[in-house]
Amino acid sequence: MRKPKSRKFTAIDLFAGAGGFSLAAQLCGVDVRAAVELDPHACTTYKSNLIEKRKAKTTLIETDIRDVDWKTLLKGAKLAKGDCDLLLGGPPCQGFSTHRLKGAGVDDPRNELLGSYFESVQAIRPAAFLIENVPGLLWTRHEAYLKRLLAAAKAAKYTVLPPIVLNARSYGAPQNRKRVFILGFRDDVGAEISWPPSPSHLPPEDAAVVAKTQPAWLTAATVFSKPFPPNDENDLHMQHSAAMIEVFKSTPSNGGSRSESNRVLACHLTHNGHKDVYGRIDPSKPGPTMTTACINPSKGRFLHPTKNHGICLRHAARFQTFPDDFVFSGGIIAAGRQVGNAVPITLGVALIESIKHALITAQKVSPKRRGRS
Repeated sequence: MRKPKSRKFTAIDLFAGAGGFSLAAQLCGVDVRAAVELDPHACTTYKSNLIEKRKAKTTLIETDIRDVDWKTLLKGAKLAKGDCDLLLGGPPCQGFSTHRLKGAGVDDPRNELLGSYFESVQAIRPAAFLIENVPGLLWTRHEAYLKRLLAAAKAAKYTVLPPIVLNARSYGAPQNRKRVFILGFRDDVGAEISWPPSPSHLPPEDAAVVAKTQPAWLTAATVFSKPFPPNDENDLHMQHSAAMIEVFKSTPSNGGSRSESNRVLACHLTHNGHKDVYGRIDPSKPGPTMTTACINPSKGRFLHPTKNHGICLRHAARFQTFPDDFVFSGGIIAAGRQVGNAVPITLGVALIESIKHALITAQKVSPKRRGRS
């Protein structure tokens, strides 16, 4: 008697961006059936790298999530309501950013996209959903949005685990990048999980004790230690003025800060400003968080450790653990935004593998699903 063919684990990726979560899912053997993204440059990147280069059979829907017809999406993804294993998504986080001062961001219309994400959960009824956002989501000023999400999940018969803040450096990314993750399981699935997954990389002092089993956090040196691929389209950095280049020349290499250069602005006479602005990356430590402005030294510690310009797009992509054959489209500004918005690939893999294992162990990964109401 022939053994029945097992069904492949499936996912849908919302706010997919350039495809960081989707690539992580693909590396976990997950079939990403559909993805939704609004930004045209990110869509071009997604299609060229995941659908064309890596042959993913993903239906990419290029629209605002609020305009998606979920029945049509499921039909295109060849999934019935309740059949999707994992719904991924990182709603735009600018309104929740910790860089927003005082009460800023509370009424940012982008915050409402968190609710739009859960409307998709109700329409798709996945076995599990995973939300990624900035730690500012957990601030008191934004608690109303989180409370609404949790109440909606309970009403829809989902159990949501307490939100957790993870640092990508603990999961193989060479940068300090803290993000909050919210994981929920449909109640009928019966999944049990050890959450979050154990770190794959440890602080240097701890790794020294268990060096044979777990490595230390990766440093920025790993990003700068090897050449770029030949004719790399993402070997791009900002073109700086001659005056700025002179400032960069006077900034000490390997971790020097703006305050150590010869540049003093009028605003510096009354306050110190952001100390990391125009600072060089220290290759001996994990790098800074790759933001949407990661290629602009005026926005953070994004100067090359030794050269007198900002980091290249390829450097930024490596900090996010994208492979070197993953090419971002749209020019340096648009591509930098895509890189900064992405989930680091190694972190995504760790999270998705853990969820996948929990669902398979629960023996609910089968064509027959409950929870389609």
